[in-house]
Amino acid sequence: MPYRASWGVVFLLVFVWSAISPKDYYTWFLEVLPALIAIVIIGASYKKFPLTRLCSGLILVHCVILMVGGHYTYAEVPLFDWLSECFGGTRNNYDKVGHFAQGFVPAIIAREILIRQEVINKPAWLGFIVVSICLAISAFYELIEWWVALLSDEAAESFLGTQGFVWDTQSDMLLALIGAIFAVALLKSVHDKQIAKIL
Repeated sequence: MPYRASWGVVFLLVFVWSAISPKDYYTWFLEVLPALIAIVIIGASYKKFPLTRLCSGLILVHCVILMVGGHYTYAEVPLFDWLSECFGGTRNNYDKVGHFAQGFVPAIIAREILIRQEVINKPAWLGFIVVSICLAISAFYELIEWWVALLSDEAAESFLGTQGFVWDTQSDMLLALIGAIFAVALLKSVHDKQIAKIL
């Protein structure tokens, strides 16, 4: 099966599973919305701006993370409840996986766009600007969570997923920052080779 078709099948299967009897449909919609936006953008732009396999593959992984979190809510993903019990933890840390991905995946997306659109004249600045973009995205997402919490008391706790941790917002942004730095440091060479094939 061609790569693009396989990507679509995986996305569709996980999306359908996620939509079947989630814990709360409103929270599910809020959590899955970024994945839906991503697939619309990819579908609308793939002919003019086809992504590298690395970039599109990471987007799919991030979409799966979002859809799993939407189905259970980030605070109640069973595997991470089990891990918490095994290691004597007090909270379900699936949301931290999501926030790490929120830095890791956008770093490759931002890097691909900046390189292919020739936005930056000095390559030495590329990594810093990519990481800065990811940190800005993470901070903006935290603002969105805050606004949703103010507007909807009912879904606020499920969507925020703080689980009583006073530094949840700051740790979320830190994990996104770490994810972005890791992506730039670890995937630069592979990403450059894939971009060169497209260009």
